[in-house]
Amino acid sequence: MAILSKIRERSWLLIVIIGMALFAFVASPQDIMDFFNSSKVNSVGEVNGEVISREEFSAQVEAYKANTGNRSSQVQAVNAVWNSLLSEKLYSEQLDLAGVVIGEKDIWDAIVNIPSIQGNPAFQNEIGMFDENMLKEYLATIKLDAEAGDTDALRAWSNWLQTERNVKRNLEQSTYAFMLSQGASASLKEGEQKYQDDNSQINAKYVYLPYTSVPSADIKVSRGEIESYMKANSALFQTEALRDIEYVKFDLVASEADEKEIFEDLESLNNDREEYNSATKSTDLVKGFKNTDNAILFIEENGSDLPVDDNFYFKNTLSRGASDEIFAAEVNSVVGPYKENGYLKLSKVMAKEQMPDSVRASHILIPFVGSRYTNATLSREAAEKRADSILSVVNRRSSKFASLAKEFSADVTSAEKGGDLEWFGYNRMVPGLRDYCFSSKKGATAVIETEFGFHVVKVTGRKNVQTAVRVNTLSRKIVASEFTENSLFEKAESFAFQVSEGSDFNEFAKENSYSVLPINNITELTENISVLGPNRQVVRWAFEKDTEVGSVKRFDLDNGSYAVIRVVGMTDKGLMSAQKAVNRVRPILEKQKKAEILIKQMKGSSLKEISDATQQPLRNVNGMTMAGPTIVGIGREIAVVGAMAGAPIGELVSGIEGKNGVFAIEVMSRKEAEALPNYETFRNQIVSSNESRFAQVYEALQDAADITDNRAMYY
Repeated sequence: MAILSKIRERSWLLIVIIGMALFAFVASPQDIMDFFNSSKVNSVGEVNGEVISREEFSAQVEAYKANTGNRSSQVQAVNAVWNSLLSEKLYSEQLDLAGVVIGEKDIWDAIVNIPSIQGNPAFQNEIGMFDENMLKEYLATIKLDAEAGDTDALRAWSNWLQTERNVKRNLEQSTYAFMLSQGASASLKEGEQKYQDDNSQINAKYVYLPYTSVPSADIKVSRGEIESYMKANSALFQTEALRDIEYVKFDLVASEADEKEIFEDLESLNNDREEYNSATKSTDLVKGFKNTDNAILFIEENGSDLPVDDNFYFKNTLSRGASDEIFAAEVNSVVGPYKENGYLKLSKVMAKEQMPDSVRASHILIPFVGSRYTNATLSREAAEKRADSILSVVNRRSSKFASLAKEFSADVTSAEKGGDLEWFGYNRMVPGLRDYCFSSKKGATAVIETEFGFHVVKVTGRKNVQTAVRVNTLSRKIVASEFTENSLFEKAESFAFQVSEGSDFNEFAKENSYSVLPINNITELTENISVLGPNRQVVRWAFEKDTEVGSVKRFDLDNGSYAVIRVVGMTDKGLMSAQKAVNRVRPILEKQKKAEILIKQMKGSSLKEISDATQQPLRNVNGMTMAGPTIVGIGREIAVVGAMAGAPIGELVSGIEGKNGVFAIEVMSRKEAEALPNYETFRNQIVSSNESRFAQVYEALQDAADITDNRAMYY
């Protein structure tokens, strides 16, 4: 009994032992080693056996996001860091194989020659020259402070390590590119050959049978033929893992009842109401929006979904929702509720004035310490005194304004023009200055205080005087009620349940007047799914092991809406399915079959006989070159012109499959280009062409590498 008691106490241990025994029974030795290999379990990926740990990767992702000011999304940062690490490891491996080492001195020498390092005042001596020792001292300091736990130093040291890493990677890539460039050279003899190939002229005759002469409807391409072509050219049809889905979206929008409720709520706020006061045990009269003495305070107390705008507006600058009613209304009257841009609004006309739509003024700005002008030196009292003194001078002699502005105004831009602010509209200037200018007559002068300081102002012009209104508006966003939200959830949940229980997804959607929309070719790291927006949860589910074709699930979307999603297609990594490739392969096979038909029609031992047999004209090309392989009336035919360049003179060559049709040719003559004294230009063209292919080298390194990508497991 004691033994059984001990077993019960440690039943969890027994379960673990049995589980491990079962695992050992079904797993291979390598699986068991991998299970206990923490680096593999915690790996974001591997490149030729070198593990990229999750810790290393996550740190670089966070650093990348910080360096971009958090403007990049999580997946964007993940992809950028992955590509960077992949490049680093592939190039580093190639240099190791070549016996090339990028040492610490190489990295340091590259860093100290970076212009931003050289030009940083923190690393310059008293005569403004870059001092390497000052950089070393700085690095030693931030390293010690980082080790002591200083947050800023930790960030600075992390940035430095990332800089070293980036420099090393750039050196590796440039070194590798230099090594490749040494093999990209060409001899002058090759340059001469290119010159002759490009410029030797060919005169020939041909018969042309276009592919369009065979109706596509007569050509049959089977699924088996497509699959056979794909297998024979498998490198062209590789794909990453993909998922195809279809979905029904349940959008959360306010109902008519919701809008009516908001409308009635605003209406009730407009009128006075009686409210019981428990403190005085009496009924108080609470003024509504229509009769309130303080519209802005009323709006603040009752809540508005848009901030209060207390500015004046002309009719053509006011939103169109109720502009006619507002301009027709009396001061202190209320317009609304009315609907505008997704809101219901109640607007009270606060004032009406005749004012210009634009004014011209001049000013002299005298800032003070504490104003928004950063270089101010005067106290507020001293600045005000100076402004008053200038105003006195201006009022006595208005002609002095321009010279005083140039001498005293802190607004350099207008000071150069004698203080002239030129013509400006109502909403362009800081409020205090604007209000004075638009409410004063031409020639008026005053000292106005704003957040920038004291302004000595003179109004110099007014035009297009018209009616302007100032309204205070209480706004409510038209949103769905809780009842509408619950009803929408029930609809989405009911649909998901029914199709999960066997109802046909499309038929059931049709019965309920729901639209079914497809989204194809979703990858494991897809971030934005068409109209569903950023939704990694959907992608993760679509790629889970238990998810299969026909799986259905409801998802919550960011805006309160729902989507019921069904998986309709799954493509594993590797050779894509014939269904996916059919639109690429069918035209190729159709073209091949048309070529076979047309070649059989080319009967005869001479161009004349072929022309007669096919009832196609015998045509000529003169002065054709490899550099310009375009046949007039047909188009570019590189393969055909290449055949002309190599065919024996006077011999029939038929059955040439071109881009646009099948050709039979006979070369009449070839004229070599005149010799040049030097072929350096053409040699350089070969070198340049070779160097332009360097970008393909990295793709080749990727294709040849053994890469395991586990990003989708963690992000």
